[in-house]
Amino acid sequence: MKLKIKKLNPDAILPSRQTPFSAGMDLYAAGPAVTIPPMGYAVISTGIAVELPEGYGAFLFARSGLAVKSGVKPRNGVGVVDADYRGEIKVGLENLSGVAYRVEPGERIAQMVILRVEEAEIVECDELSESDRGAGGFGSTGRK
Repeated sequence: MKLKIKKLNPDAILPSRQTPFSAGMDLYAAGPAVTIPPMGYAVISTGIAVELPEGYGAFLFARSGLAVKSGVKPRNGVGVVDADYRGEIKVGLENLSGVAYRVEPGERIAQMVILRVEEAEIVECDELSESDRGAGGFGSTGRK
């Protein structure tokens, strides 16, 4: 698959994999430095736009090191970039720590994973098939 990427900012850094088998490509902050206050959030520019193939989406996940070490992660859990979106990819980051965090230009802020998206036909019904789990929800399978 070829992923077309357009730089919207001449200083933007193209996404990159850090190891040959990385599932995600790191996204980099573009533009001026931004300070995220404790328990606050900010929207960070990447300076890029993508053209995804039909039937695919780009999903923006936390960088584990940034989340675990600094408490900074995507605000909406996982960002979703649809195949027909051509605007700038931005990452809403929240700072869950007790100290301000400064995002510097060129810093790796999230990882982007390209995944196939199945189109499901919605069929309304009155009954669903039985399963061993049934309607058991949160914690229904036990702790261990």
